Amino acid sequence: LKKGNRVSLVGFGSWSVSRRNAREGRNPSTGKTIQIAAKNVVKFKAGSDLSSAVN
Repeated sequence: LKKGNRVSLVGFGSWSVSRRNAREGRNPSTGKTIQIAAKNVVKFKAGSDLSSAVN
């Protein structure tokens, strides 16, 4: 994942890295607008075996 590759475990699921762009947010306690920096995030997608076991 650190190199940007995808990791998968057959029947369980897969992890991938996605880029989240910079955006404006709001501080809920003060209501002030703040800048949220861009960053990489990890995403998980469940495999078919895991999904069927849960449902």
